[in-house]
Amino acid sequence: MHLYSGLLSLFGRKVEIALREKGVPYTCTMVPFSQTAGYAPKHEAVLAANPKGQVPVLVDGDLTIYDSTVILEYLEDAYPEPRLYPRDAKRRAMCRLAELEAGEVLLAPVRRLMFRTEPPGPDTAGREQQERDAAAAEPLIIASHDKLDQRLRGVEYLCGEFSVADIATFLTVLYTIRNGGPGLGRHDHLRLWYELLAARPAFSGIITEIAEADRALSHPVERKPD
Repeated sequence: MHLYSGLLSLFGRKVEIALREKGVPYTCTMVPFSQTAGYAPKHEAVLAANPKGQVPVLVDGDLTIYDSTVILEYLEDAYPEPRLYPRDAKRRAMCRLAELEAGEVLLAPVRRLMFRTEPPGPDTAGREQQERDAAAAEPLIIASHDKLDQRLRGVEYLCGEFSVADIATFLTVLYTIRNGGPGLGRHDHLRLWYELLAARPAFSGIITEIAEADRALSHPVERKPD
């Protein structure tokens, strides 16, 4: 089992957490990345496997697949225990939907904050416009946190039991915080869920690695207090 990932790749890290939670042995190539050039030049193995040239890419024997969601579903089929999807068909569908929403709906306004990890360039006016766009995204992020907080009222995990929905949503919240987005202080249920997951070894290790990568690769971002 070999994974091509990135030190600051949210979707690569999602797969890494799943592998660690399942206890599947794997090796990993971290594709070179910089805040100015991104993943350039593209890694040859990633280009050969993924038409989009993006991580994560997973190689398991003679099988090579890409896209974090496809990889997660493969891991569940090939290495079913411990489970990361509910057994019940309806709950499983809701779990898949929550995982999709984390990466495509909840993450959309968070993307407008991600410029903050890039070093400021000479275009001061452009940077100021980016900050205005980020400020406009914050109410959308808070609304997402409101919904998550309500969903987590009285339950430990988003789908009733620990699942890929928790992994994907946690990373979106983590990337919100690390990019100076709204904190969790006003969302008690969401904050407790976040702290519960952050204490799991698979998560805590990835959190530490991302923080170390930020110190080496990212422009410092002032995080909002809870």
